[in-house]
Amino acid sequence: MDPNRVKQVIEYLSKKGYSRTEAMLRMESSNVDKDGRPLYSKSDDKGANKYGMAFDMIRNWIEGNLEIYKPSLKRLLWPLFVYSFLTLVMEFSPEDCDKFFVAYKDLFATEHEDDLRKLAAIRLPEHVQDSEITQIYRGSKYRISLTKVAYFSLIQYLESKEKEGGAAVISLLQQHCNVVTTERGVADPHSLAAMLNKAVMDDMPGEDEGIPGHNPGSANTNENAPAVLPKLKLGHLPMEPELMGDVQAELEDEDVKDPPAAGRKSLVQEFHDSIKREESEEAPARGDIPLPPSLARDVALEVQKVKEHRDRFRVDGKSGGAGPALSVCMFTFHNTYDGITCLDFSQDNLLVAAGTEDSYIRVWSLDGTKLESIIPPRPNQEPPSNSRRLIGHSGPVYAVSFSPAIARGSTDPSVPPTSPRYLVSSSADKTIRLWSVDAWACMVIFKGHDQPVWDVTWGPYGHYFLTGSHDKTARLWSTDHIAFLRMFVGHDQDVDTVAFHPNSAYVFTGSSDKTVRMWAVTTGTAVRLFTGHTGNVTSLACSPDGKVLASADDAGSIILWDLASGRRKKRMRGHSKGGIWSLSWCVESTVLVSGGADGTVRVWDAVGSIDTVANPQGKVVAEGGAGQKIDGGGASGAAGALGTAAGGTGPSTAAGGSGAAAAGGAGASSGGGGGAKKKSKEVVVTADQISAFPTKKSPVYRVKVTRQNLVLAGGAFLP
Repeated sequence: MDPNRVKQVIEYLSKKGYSRTEAMLRMESSNVDKDGRPLYSKSDDKGANKYGMAFDMIRNWIEGNLEIYKPSLKRLLWPLFVYSFLTLVMEFSPEDCDKFFVAYKDLFATEHEDDLRKLAAIRLPEHVQDSEITQIYRGSKYRISLTKVAYFSLIQYLESKEKEGGAAVISLLQQHCNVVTTERGVADPHSLAAMLNKAVMDDMPGEDEGIPGHNPGSANTNENAPAVLPKLKLGHLPMEPELMGDVQAELEDEDVKDPPAAGRKSLVQEFHDSIKREESEEAPARGDIPLPPSLARDVALEVQKVKEHRDRFRVDGKSGGAGPALSVCMFTFHNTYDGITCLDFSQDNLLVAAGTEDSYIRVWSLDGTKLESIIPPRPNQEPPSNSRRLIGHSGPVYAVSFSPAIARGSTDPSVPPTSPRYLVSSSADKTIRLWSVDAWACMVIFKGHDQPVWDVTWGPYGHYFLTGSHDKTARLWSTDHIAFLRMFVGHDQDVDTVAFHPNSAYVFTGSSDKTVRMWAVTTGTAVRLFTGHTGNVTSLACSPDGKVLASADDAGSIILWDLASGRRKKRMRGHSKGGIWSLSWCVESTVLVSGGADGTVRVWDAVGSIDTVANPQGKVVAEGGAGQKIDGGGASGAAGALGTAAGGTGPSTAAGGSGAAAAGGAGASSGGGGGAKKKSKEVVVTADQISAFPTKKSPVYRVKVTRQNLVLAGGAFLP
């Protein structure tokens, strides 16, 4: 509009007393050029481009900030990216949102690969309404913790840059984020020492960050929830008085038959010491967890547990820079054609079961003995061999688990057998099957999940078992009920892995939503929520003392959580991407063993209460193929690489060397040829790693530390 014409209109409005209209026209006309085109003075006036300008502004400011504040301030970029993108989509700007997404997505490709893949398909408001990932982000506020100094510095900067994009950033933070300000104490995660430590390490999310936001460890996701956690009873379940008396009587008889050597504890002393340790901690009442009455088999199990605990190889954790000399026995399956989906070893170390994509289960005897059945053979039936095939599922078998057992400690035929009685399996056919190991036949089919069941595991006392499914729930079952007893609901994505607490009063679930939850069995409610993983949670294991939970993800990280406080103890890295598929603790709860898709078995120091800084020497492991070169950096000695023994179909074994030596030697390789290959992406190994055992192109499906601290591992050779 002609400026002269505008002036005349303003004078007319002033004469007629239309003051509000006059003021509005004056404001609008003040931001036009001589030809009447608007002059943009604020980023908010520039339509969709304002978010790109605002994002660049805040990103450049963070990069130029003090190093101690950078890691926490960088956590702002992901929620700002997501909510800017979704706002553009809702404003019907498909071209602008596509431009914005392409420009900045690479900044988050490492940590948020799965979310980016889902957001890439969203361009219209209809997509936002139908997408599960957008409903999660839009339905809750994204929580971020900042120290008060960093927060006030941020707000001051945004207010000073209001016209350059600060107003847009403030609007996004107010609408979609819950920024929690914290004091900087002496020994908390926001202390100066902790912030400097985090600045040295790669940028990782906080344990209270994300969707849903929550106080560290708290399962209450209300942003106004008090920072108070329910008290847990983490002690071991007390033994029945009758069972305790029977076990002590048997141990006294054993001490008479085989007196202990000089300087060695008697079995009765060992038993009393274990009871004293258990009584010193608060434990659930025996009536809280209903269990069937004890039998003679339970007495034999407890007696053998005491024997093995006394005679075990003791592991005291890492000390003086040298780790314990653990040995690993690797069972490698040949000619599988990538058909094995899961493995499990029985606790008496005599059986191994493998689930397959072809919907059947194969069980082998590890010592080569024939697997007899209590069912009389049919006429013309083939004689038993050292393996059995269990057929019944109508889809791929995703998990198998043997019921609790222990090695037979006596040849006396009057002593009940202590071998596993049952095998439980889960499948894509949405069912769980209970198999008899004595009859090698299916006994019960459990139905309840309405989607594939990814994982199943037995409870420590053998009466209960737990499942996790694609239907986002976990369910608790017992062998004497056809229907599930508890349903645990709360995850936003699949429940991929499950585990029991040693006292059976709590269960753990890990999910594709990158969270871990702890549930009370008696009430079915969540008592802890752990966040901080950057990938899907693929494995869980609770320490034998019941105080620490280990969780692993497909991004190659292992996190240790203190259950009582609900806080993260430390994060350990060394595996390359692809998934850490199995975790297992030593008896003393001081050492953790892991195995995964990168074809390595790794031993970790689990002692310590703070995150460990990456090795300054740059200890690395090559990523991209099982059996690549591993540089241990600190240990010395020959490489104790695990190989595959020659053999036909079924498992073959190879024993690894001492754990301290296995990590040693720059250039230690599994099969040679590592130096001639093209250099692949390097993965930093934290100082917590004690040793690493590479295999020859065999992803490790299962690791298991026996009660005498021998490490068993199993995997399939993939040529």
